[in-house]
Amino acid sequence: MIKIDALVIGAGPVGLFAVHQLGIIGLKAEVVDNLDKIGGQCIELYPDKPIYDIPAIPECTGESLTKSLLEQIKPFKPNFHLNERVQAISKEKDNWKVTTSKNKIFIAPCVIIAGGVGSFEPRKFLIKGAEKFENKSVFYSVKDKNYFKNKKVCIFGGGDSALDWAIELSKISEVVLVHRRNEFRGAKHSADLVYKLEKEGKLKIKTPFQINTIEGEKDVSEITIKSEDGKIEKIKTDCVLGFFGLIMKLGPIAEWGLNLDKKTIPVNTENFQTNKKGIFAIGDICSYPGKLKLILSGFHEGALAARACFKISRPKETYRFEYTTTSKSMQERLGVKKSD
Repeated sequence: MIKIDALVIGAGPVGLFAVHQLGIIGLKAEVVDNLDKIGGQCIELYPDKPIYDIPAIPECTGESLTKSLLEQIKPFKPNFHLNERVQAISKEKDNWKVTTSKNKIFIAPCVIIAGGVGSFEPRKFLIKGAEKFENKSVFYSVKDKNYFKNKKVCIFGGGDSALDWAIELSKISEVVLVHRRNEFRGAKHSADLVYKLEKEGKLKIKTPFQINTIEGEKDVSEITIKSEDGKIEKIKTDCVLGFFGLIMKLGPIAEWGLNLDKKTIPVNTENFQTNKKGIFAIGDICSYPGKLKLILSGFHEGALAARACFKISRPKETYRFEYTTTSKSMQERLGVKKSD
């Protein structure tokens, strides 16, 4: 049995920042994540993909952002329980009893759910034979972009991931971008750049087409694509990438008595508490009017949830807001050395 001030469910960027915000106000947190590594979707789906909307960081990757956040929370020495799913949550007096798939039991007055959108898996190609090439020459995420260097790569999809990887891989690979519609649904500036690269001969665009067949022995050697009017084209390729979004599965969270709404958890924006006192939801999993699914929004949500946790975990103490630049207690927790 592990007694702590707050349990954070989810080791993605938002969960990691919540650990930081809890730590600087003196609350001990531990983290549980169903994945086998720290970093959440940033690491699982796009460790090399550029991220441009983190304040004060012009560009970073999911991997570098995760490393920086881990460095930031080092002073608080949080324990991570990976490859472990939260199975059940029940109330015990003023605490929540949380049981995991490995039969660990956490006792904490507060729980912060920062688990993205629950368990997730990519939408896959529905054509016959695609599954036998998975993780060899058919992929639904990019773990190491250098794997595709100097190869012929066919990318399917019309959203941000497809556009971003078409742009990124066109620097090192021979890229064909295929989408079932003429218009892309990703960011306009990305779509404009893709068309610019096509004019410059740095990639090819095929619309409106969908994958029709996939051929090869050990690896993919050729695919055919089919247009709405039945036109079929052959493409010689080494790798096929599919970016069709994710299938979201909430798993056991659906049984926790939370007021779910379309696989998200409605929260009070004053402190991001759910309909259960002491259980908070931040990041993609929570919903409220005006919600933006951005990492920076999750950081804001985590900061407010942490302060609300203080009031529950330390009911006899008065929370007094202080800036980290002036608070000696915060600086001591962060290991900041005093200047002479």
